[in-house]
Amino acid sequence: MKVIVPVKRVIDYNVKVRVKADGSGVDLANVKMSMNPFDEISVEQAIRMKEAGQADEVIAVSIGVKQAQETLRTALAMGADRAILVVAADDVHNDIEPLTVAKILKAIVDEEQPGLVLCGKQAIDNDMNATGQMLAALLGWSQATFASEVTIEGDKAVVTREVDGGLQTIKVDMPTVVTVDLRLNEPRYASLPNIMKAKKKPLDEKTPEDYGVDVSNRLEIVKTSEPEARSAGIMVETVDELVAKLKEAGAV
Repeated sequence: MKVIVPVKRVIDYNVKVRVKADGSGVDLANVKMSMNPFDEISVEQAIRMKEAGQADEVIAVSIGVKQAQETLRTALAMGADRAILVVAADDVHNDIEPLTVAKILKAIVDEEQPGLVLCGKQAIDNDMNATGQMLAALLGWSQATFASEVTIEGDKAVVTREVDGGLQTIKVDMPTVVTVDLRLNEPRYASLPNIMKAKKKPLDEKTPEDYGVDVSNRLEIVKTSEPEARSAGIMVETVDELVAKLKEAGAV
């Protein structure tokens, strides 16, 4: 069974995001970029499935700018077998929309015929949380979202989902699309020998035209702004004073 893992190049989660002075977007100048953390978890899960004999090949896919090659090389160094880069933008500030990404992924799935697509549940830059669901709809496949545990049982996938009320376990028919949550696993670090080996692994470069997909944006970002700073807290000496303050604020 082939497993396709889409990965996205985003601002590293340790970096403090800065908004441009004119509010037109996020400042990416001299900012460290890395793989979306949720996608790291999906790559790790796919590799573990291969190591367990449940998958034969892991294919990492990225859709965006040419610099996403670095992100794919990271996936290859972790253990993916090959990679596909779809160069869909020249400007790093141009974020490819979820529906466009889903359409390109559908074309790749039609070509590769995998048994499973493992996605991160969302990207930490735009928090759309939509690509996996859209891909499942376009393919007509089953889907399981927010997975904290994934087990393959023959032609079924048993997935434990994180929901508002706790955990939900479902069984879906394969092929399927699964989006993963943070508690699914702990991604491995790529060792230096594997980083060197990754340079020799195949990385195919494609364009949206190869798949007949229009990447024109349908959404327009009107303004970007930082969240308002939190007001300072109030120190109290006693419980009675705390209760009084809460009453004043209407909290009790």
